[in-house]
Amino acid sequence: MIYPGFLISCVLLALASPAPEAPKPVDLTVHADYLHVAPGEVVRNALIQIRDGKIASVLPGRSAPDGALTVHSIMAGMIDASARVTPGDVAVEQSKEVITNLSVTDSLDFFNPAWDRLARTGVTTTLIAPPDYNVVGGFSVVVKTSGPKRVAARVVNGASILRGAIGELPSAGNSPAFGRPTNFYARRPTTRMGVEWEWRKAFFDAAQSARFPDAEFEGADVLRACLAGDVRIFIQAWTTADIRTAVYLDEEMQAEGYGDLDIVIDAGAEAWKEPAFLVRTGTPVVLPPFPATGRLGERAFMPWDTGRKLTDLGIMIALSAHGETGLKERLSAQAGYAIRGGLTFDEALACVTTTPARLLGVEKQVGAVKSGMDADLVLWNGAPFSATSNIVGVVASGEVVLTPR
Repeated sequence: MIYPGFLISCVLLALASPAPEAPKPVDLTVHADYLHVAPGEVVRNALIQIRDGKIASVLPGRSAPDGALTVHSIMAGMIDASARVTPGDVAVEQSKEVITNLSVTDSLDFFNPAWDRLARTGVTTTLIAPPDYNVVGGFSVVVKTSGPKRVAARVVNGASILRGAIGELPSAGNSPAFGRPTNFYARRPTTRMGVEWEWRKAFFDAAQSARFPDAEFEGADVLRACLAGDVRIFIQAWTTADIRTAVYLDEEMQAEGYGDLDIVIDAGAEAWKEPAFLVRTGTPVVLPPFPATGRLGERAFMPWDTGRKLTDLGIMIALSAHGETGLKERLSAQAGYAIRGGLTFDEALACVTTTPARLLGVEKQVGAVKSGMDADLVLWNGAPFSATSNIVGVVASGEVVLTPR
């Protein structure tokens, strides 16, 4: 027997229960004949649905619905691990040679049209570092190239990355101080040897201050975090001599029992000359843009097969265009040059997507076209990086910054 009161309760409960939520509308739908999900993963006739700046779904074997952006090929937005979009020496604090308490974030100018130009070339994420006028210049920051003009809205949380340099630039302009200094630059370091000494002294002093609290100094905690491997260090080192110095620095810290530095060599043009140092320490390299003549900063020489040589030895590499946006200099062109130098397509794709994402600690957010990741896409009218195809569209965090015609 069913009691009337029970029926009334059921009716009231049904009326009070919320109706099932309707699926949220898709903000953007993109279709590609070929989708390069990640290096080595290709999907035919893929439909990508984007919602709230994220990839909501990737559906294989689908035809393009009405209103979808339709192109030949799609890949993830590219990542430049050494884009140099800063206001130059204005972003540098040169009151001392080792700066660990500042970040380049404070000098970013998102009203600079260079950001929009970079986004339209398919670079959607970058690492921005302080210019290398100091031995250690402070912290770098990972940012999106497109979006609101607010810093907080553009920063991508990744690895903590300190910036430094070994080579000519940190000592450029300095002069020995004999007697009373006459200007700001009458100071050390004045040579490559002096730059190396600054690095060694900084880590030695930081390690010793942990034992002797009276010797503690500002920034010592950051340097100790580097020794513990908790803070990654990108070191600009163009030539083989400077690359060797960076690796020796790491090995010396280990030998002395101070710790194990997590180093990435940036602008390592001559990494191909003595790669054994990099192999034995597992040190990754960010290669600079390929020049027509082979000659680069600090008179370094880099042949076009450098990527092939390093990859064959198991060295992790990423490619950089240093923020250049010209048709022959942009990051997609660097990938094409690396392919000419012997890399496979998938290896070159990794060098501008998944590998830099890993180096920056943002591989769960960008670098591939997968559900839940940022909707950063590069749309091509042919095979990516081919001399016969072009970038015809770019989507950054779900927003179309370059529309296919």
